[in-house]
Amino acid sequence: MKVNQFPDRIIEIDNETYLYFGGTAYLGLPTNKKFQKLLIKNILQWGTAYGSSRNANIQLTAYENGERFLANYIEADATLTVSSGMLAGKLVIEVLTPQTDCFFHFPDTHPAIKAPNSLPFFIGNQLNPRLLDNVTEKITILTDAVPSFHIEPIDLSILNSIPSNKEITLVIDESHSLGILGTKGCGIYSTIDLPSIKRKIMIASLGKAFGLTGGVIASDIDFINQMANHDTFVSSAGMNAAFVQTIADAEKIYFTQHQKLKDNLNYIDTHLIKSKAVLFNPNYPLIYPEIEGINEIFTTNKIIVTNFKYPTDSKDLNRIVATANHKKEDLDKIIHILNQNQF
Repeated sequence: MKVNQFPDRIIEIDNETYLYFGGTAYLGLPTNKKFQKLLIKNILQWGTAYGSSRNANIQLTAYENGERFLANYIEADATLTVSSGMLAGKLVIEVLTPQTDCFFHFPDTHPAIKAPNSLPFFIGNQLNPRLLDNVTEKITILTDAVPSFHIEPIDLSILNSIPSNKEITLVIDESHSLGILGTKGCGIYSTIDLPSIKRKIMIASLGKAFGLTGGVIASDIDFINQMANHDTFVSSAGMNAAFVQTIADAEKIYFTQHQKLKDNLNYIDTHLIKSKAVLFNPNYPLIYPEIEGINEIFTTNKIIVTNFKYPTDSKDLNRIVATANHKKEDLDKIIHILNQNQF
């Protein structure tokens, strides 16, 4: 299905109007008028693109402003922005590879943080025995904050089962939790405080909840300095400077939209009949209906949801996305369909 404008809460397909419950614009920012005005103002100041290295002799203060805001927001020692979330993940893996004896990945980990020769964290329902042996080594564990087809943050307490002869670095992808979970949407990075973890690193796309093409890496100052001086980063152009400055300027908008999203999720929670056929968490904007023929039912009722083949799973990704922009009458319509068809 092709559309000729940004798919917000309402889209037009073949001259017919549909409600849209898909995408990843959780805070509804791409079409937010105040947000757009901020971005346009910053484009007028910083231009449409800046292709120079971040390490060149001319330093744009936009990057310092945006990265300072992100560090405070995420509650990290430091952050670094790059041109995409995918690049953020690939750069982190590139830097960690010579420092890591063995990588392990949780199930359904996003390709952005997959490492060559990484081993599965679980074999069956048990920890990989390789994690429990007596070899002293440095290991890196890769995981999404909220894996695909899940509606709650991953439980990392199992890392405490790994013996102390393993020095653990944790890399967590918060592309689908930054701006959503945590205090005012700060994500879960700041809540990860396990004694078994030597270093934690967060990467995220800013093109989801934050509404701007780019990516962020958050960690301790030493690791961020390593990233900033890594050959690939030095030889690359940075994230769009106007976008990074907009991050710093849009704090109030982010918080306002986050509250609207929370209000919408609370509304769904109040009116949606709970059953195993519909996976829903009132703190998270993704709903996974396990109802036969539900896509056809939605289409008949002029509703479009996200549906595509996801690379980390054998089944199609079929999910409803609630955003800050949805109105109560939009929510009523999809709630009614789910309540009528889940039994």
